[in-house]
Amino acid sequence: MAGEPQADCLFCKIVTGAIPATVVRETETTVAFRDINPQAPTHVLVIPKVHYPDAASLAAAEPTVVADILTEAGRIAADEKIDDHGYRVVFNTGPGAGQTVFHAHLHVLGGRGLQWPPG
Repeated sequence: MAGEPQADCLFCKIVTGAIPATVVRETETTVAFRDINPQAPTHVLVIPKVHYPDAASLAAAEPTVVADILTEAGRIAADEKIDDHGYRVVFNTGPGAGQTVFHAHLHVLGGRGLQWPPG
């Protein structure tokens, strides 16, 4: 059921501590950790502790959690000292957009020039 932990979800297992991650921040509603395949010097994932398959379903069900994720992205950028130079936040939704773990998550990327358009 949406919102409930999923036994086969990698990110749900990170939330519970069953799978280790390099956690950089944690709140009541979110966990942020370093990506294991970084695409920039700073590449941190911010995930909700509740399970929804993508950003749209999370936003429809729990918009305050989406706000928490975005707030944490700004805090991470400040902690990583990339907020003054610039950083990117990305929600990939669906396999065509590169989503490989179907638990809503936001990428915080920075520490190098980020070209536009991406991809």
